[in-house]
Amino acid sequence: MTNISDAVTRINWLAVLAATFACTVLGGLWFTALFGKAYASVLGRAHDPKAKPAPIFIVGPLVCTLIAVLTSATLIKALNLTSVGDAITFGAVVGFGYFVSTMANTAINPNMPRPLMYSLVSGPYFFLLSIITSLILVTMP
Repeated sequence: MTNISDAVTRINWLAVLAATFACTVLGGLWFTALFGKAYASVLGRAHDPKAKPAPIFIVGPLVCTLIAVLTSATLIKALNLTSVGDAITFGAVVGFGYFVSTMANTAINPNMPRPLMYSLVSGPYFFLLSIITSLILVTMP
């Protein structure tokens, strides 16, 4: 295992940008074209008129995704993960263990009208985000 500061210096920034872009595109498709109606429903906004989203709703997820990708890139380098199998395993463990569980925990609050349904719509996205990120980061050393 490598120390974290050494791992940071070995990050492939092109891979980080590619993974961030891929996950941002997937998120845009996921929460609009693929599951937009279900997403609006679980948020209790199925009947709200479509409005142009404020910039924070576009830039915020992009920045958060970049941070998550950089974190995964650092851990992948520190753990010296190099195979597709390692990437899938790492992505699944991080995706479920951190992303899905944190997303579900965030959904379970009094302001979320349908937390379990929200988790069913959003959880798979975060799980896939982690696996896609890991695959890109490992295959673009």
